[in-house]
Amino acid sequence: MQQYKNQLKTLLKLILTGLALYLVFRKIDTQHLFEILQTLQWPWLIPALLLFVLSKVATAVRLNQYFKNIGLYLSEKLNFRLYLIGMFYNLFLPGGIGGDGYKVYLLNKHYQVSIKKLVQAALLDRLGGLVAIVFLLFGFFLLVDVKLDFLESGLWNGLMIAGLILTIPVFWLVQKLGFKDFLPSFWSANLWSFAGQITQLICAWFILMALGIDEKILAYQLVFLLSSIVAVLPLTIGGVGARELVFVYAHQYAGIEEATAVAFSLIFFLITAGVSLVGAFVKMDLGE
Repeated sequence: MQQYKNQLKTLLKLILTGLALYLVFRKIDTQHLFEILQTLQWPWLIPALLLFVLSKVATAVRLNQYFKNIGLYLSEKLNFRLYLIGMFYNLFLPGGIGGDGYKVYLLNKHYQVSIKKLVQAALLDRLGGLVAIVFLLFGFFLLVDVKLDFLESGLWNGLMIAGLILTIPVFWLVQKLGFKDFLPSFWSANLWSFAGQITQLICAWFILMALGIDEKILAYQLVFLLSSIVAVLPLTIGGVGARELVFVYAHQYAGIEEATAVAFSLIFFLITAGVSLVGAFVKMDLGE
């Protein structure tokens, strides 16, 4: 029965991914998109790739902080290899157990750590990444001129400032109430969260340089952060289509070029997929 449910989930994700991509390519000038990709300045993508890998190293260290809180001590090398395998499962095997589920299963089997605590660690890891994105979004909304009337009001700016002030304390309270075991690593884990997300923003800057974009950088990065939140939702395969839709519908408000924004999103996905694919070739030895 579970197998059929997984197959149905995969089928639905494939349908939604196809529908999202259809909507994207229906709205943009595909000829212009191909012209942009043909003029891509490839050398800029080398530091973009390296920075993306560094961002994943940072988030893997964050997860290992949570593991230590529940008495699970993995070397950073072993933890990163496990993280890569999880990325592969999340992207290329979306209808099955998933990357987080695989890590929980493997670690429970070899170290007999409570499944509940491992699930909490995985969930908190996701929440930590989301908190960093939301915090940065509040700041970007203050810096970027978005062409929506209600975003230009004093009330909106006040809400954004309040968000900057309250995001971390609210997350601390959530962790205090629901994830008390992980409070000892609250500050260090959050620092790794911000390190990972800021590194991805720098990665995004290099992709924009590869596309020949040297203006409206903050606007592109604002939409990139918004698309990152949407991509987390388990609606499409690896967020494909969902990210691009955000860029398509947000471009007119952020003042960015539509086809270039979609090209940026596709390149970021290809970098993500390339790094995730490495996880298929990683061998695990939990005896290390």
